[in-house]
Amino acid sequence: MTERLIVIIGPTAVGKTKLSIDLAKKFNTQIISGDSMLVYKGLDVGTAKPSLAERDGVMHHLIDILEPDAEFNVVDFRNYAQKLITQINNTGHIPILAGGTGLYVRALLEGYRFSQAPGDEVLRQKLTKLAAEQGNEYLHTLLAKVQPDTAARLHPNDLRRIIRALEVFYVSGETVSQDKTAPTELLYNAAVIGLTMDRARLYERINRRVDIMVEQGLVDEVARLLQQGVLPGCQAMRGIGYKEIIEHLSEGKELATAVEQVKQATRNFAKRQLTFYRRMSYITWFDVDNFGNYNNLLEAIYKYVAGKFCIR
Repeated sequence: MTERLIVIIGPTAVGKTKLSIDLAKKFNTQIISGDSMLVYKGLDVGTAKPSLAERDGVMHHLIDILEPDAEFNVVDFRNYAQKLITQINNTGHIPILAGGTGLYVRALLEGYRFSQAPGDEVLRQKLTKLAAEQGNEYLHTLLAKVQPDTAARLHPNDLRRIIRALEVFYVSGETVSQDKTAPTELLYNAAVIGLTMDRARLYERINRRVDIMVEQGLVDEVARLLQQGVLPGCQAMRGIGYKEIIEHLSEGKELATAVEQVKQATRNFAKRQLTFYRRMSYITWFDVDNFGNYNNLLEAIYKYVAGKFCIR
């Protein structure tokens, strides 16, 4: 029998964390984080990681499993998540995959098969040098010419993934995720729920969230990580909110400027998330603005999921 799965996705700051926790309590189940940043220990404020109090006794997986200097990618996520989904289904419960990184969620649901092309260190160094000389946008444009779909989902400043995609293409002629099932043929019996809201209101929530992060000690968190020897160039520290504060601490950028850049980068990220999710035709969307209050939204989603899985 196909394993069951509940998925809660949507743009950052739309309210996925609270909904997933409340839904998990209603279904007496566990949550698997789909966020590529929550895996890192010590990156709490800048990732909006739910505290133990906020988790309210609900078991969360794939949070705080790696040191800040570790690498983590979509294949790692898929391998972890597949095992957890099987384990939780075997207990008779339906796991909830909460939020996070669009590529991770889509790769898991649709069964992406990632290229096993070997690396080419010389080519990688040439591409890195080219980016330093011509700029990240130049490499992003090169990728768009040979892999438009891959380029569309990668930010021009996501240099590591752009270089890897070009490396795979030039070495093997493949794309990074060339083979996958048709989008309608999901690997799981999944209720995929998308949260959305008015764009202006979402942006207001994002701006306020960033302000709260600063109030809660984002600058101190980044400073502590640097003092612990975490390198500014490692994967975790290139995340939104971290790289901007590093520039404040290390390069003398005004804090107010850095904070505004975090807000702008997060708003841009939310826009890209929505664009990415719109390609996933199997999502059932719930517009938060269409419900009078949060409890009405929660009840509507609970009834939708219960109906899909014939739960009384």
